[in-house]
Amino acid sequence: MVELIVKKRNGLELSKEELTSIIDGFISGEIPDYQISAFLMAIYFKGMDSTETAILTDLMMRSGELIDLSEIDGIKVDKHSTGGVGDKTTLVLAPLVAAAGVPVAKMSGRGLGHTGGTLDKMESIKGLSFDMTRQEFINNVKQHNIAVCGQNATLVPADKKLYALRDVTGTVNNISLIASSIMSKKLACGADAIVIDLKVGYGAFMKTLDDAEELAQVMINIGAKMNRNVIAVITSMSEPLGYTVGNALEVKEAIETLKGKGPKDLTELCLELGGHMLVLGKVSENHEQAVEKLKTLISSGKAFDKFKEFVKAQGGDVNSVENTDQLPSTKYSRIYKSDHQGYISELNALDVGLASVKLGAGRETKNSIIDHGAGILLKKKIGDFVNIGDTLAELFSNEESSFEKASELMAIAYKFTKKKPIANPLILKTVR
Repeated sequence: MVELIVKKRNGLELSKEELTSIIDGFISGEIPDYQISAFLMAIYFKGMDSTETAILTDLMMRSGELIDLSEIDGIKVDKHSTGGVGDKTTLVLAPLVAAAGVPVAKMSGRGLGHTGGTLDKMESIKGLSFDMTRQEFINNVKQHNIAVCGQNATLVPADKKLYALRDVTGTVNNISLIASSIMSKKLACGADAIVIDLKVGYGAFMKTLDDAEELAQVMINIGAKMNRNVIAVITSMSEPLGYTVGNALEVKEAIETLKGKGPKDLTELCLELGGHMLVLGKVSENHEQAVEKLKTLISSGKAFDKFKEFVKAQGGDVNSVENTDQLPSTKYSRIYKSDHQGYISELNALDVGLASVKLGAGRETKNSIIDHGAGILLKKKIGDFVNIGDTLAELFSNEESSFEKASELMAIAYKFTKKKPIANPLILKTVR
């Protein structure tokens, strides 16, 4: 192992046999954490080429259980988001795409830090369960064209162990390690094709478009080596997506979007990603035709009907979906007002996300308990003009003491200017 660490430290390529011995040794416990940490640091500084990255992805993918979706008819298209603030896209996209005829077999995760998790949001709906056997999961997709479950503990154990070390050794932010982590999970879940919503900006892991494009290309190359079609849509996460941040609040906004009454940015993103999923799933000939099909499903009510069907199939309370006032709420709320006059030029998604965590909507540690009612309802976003005293946001929490810290973070999030800022596009680039 020392020789392999030195080899990578010197910038040399590792063979399949060498990488296999490292991952197998790490999983079995034969190679200690401190040597793997040194190996990860060598990768961080020297990188990996496309062949090494694909091999690492394959080894991680095969380190645990592989989910076989071949029982399900049609092309299974998965969607992955690299994480953001107010990103409730899956809640809209999964039923919308399922209603269009593409089977959606979705494994989703939980939130940690400033980014929210899809399962946490959906658990705002009373009774909704993600605990099912693999066969129950497959049967739900067969019967309803949609199922969402939590990540299996036996799925990609190498990634779980590697990420735990990366997180505490300062080696998270490496393109090859990020790409292999994402793609190993997606490929292990049995998808035939994958659409990646690659976020860039304040509230995202990728801070620059160049870095996002590089990561996109690496993931596409991995997919190509494993005979999977991958499309990456690079999207802005400079401000939160939509107007809500927090679990039940985001469920409400997702439901409004499925009814055709959602915010412009969330609707635009779901149509963009969904269009690619329909083309990859071969139910539409081109993206424009796919988007029109999705719009029709929303306006006809079929998209929302599919969401209710999904909720009922997984034990959720459909009444709370039809009457969202029954979703979790909080004892307390506070109005956050502007102390500036002018146009909002920045609304830092990271700071807003951290503020929502302080209110109880997210986890500061893995053991934190989520408050499904807590969160933030934004009233103004970038480009809006405000006067002193105008309401910028409403904060919700069951802990009165949390409002002070959350308000401090909100104060940092906003910047103002006298001239109206030029609107930045939401969809920055599509990489194939």
